[in-house]
Amino acid sequence: MIEISMAVVTCNNKILIAQRKKGKFPELLWEFPGGKLEKGETLQECVIREFKEEMEKEIQVHDLFMSHVHTYPEKGDFHLHAFWATSNDETLPALYEHNDAKWILLSELDDYEFCPADEAFINALKKLDKLPIFK
Repeated sequence: MIEISMAVVTCNNKILIAQRKKGKFPELLWEFPGGKLEKGETLQECVIREFKEEMEKEIQVHDLFMSHVHTYPEKGDFHLHAFWATSNDETLPALYEHNDAKWILLSELDDYEFCPADEAFINALKKLDKLPIFK
């Protein structure tokens, strides 16, 4: 099973989402950025590293939002861990591994087609009245 650490990054009541590049499975779908856990690192260290490497974006990682397992028949089982995180500003990140990135409101989640693995996170977010505030 592949361990994935990702972040639901918030800033000014918005969430950062990113669109996968063409040719990168599952291509052109939206996701919460993150990546594969490397040997010897914690899930929190993984998501911080991924944001620095792939987006040149500094984030502050907070509590675990939720975890779940998703199976892609063509790729196998993924254990996804989504953390709440914050950014100090709404500057869009560098796009080394993504086609696009946007800051969106909770009410705009249905306007984007997300990776199937992220659907459980989307459904949970849509049940929230507002995003949590972290100090």
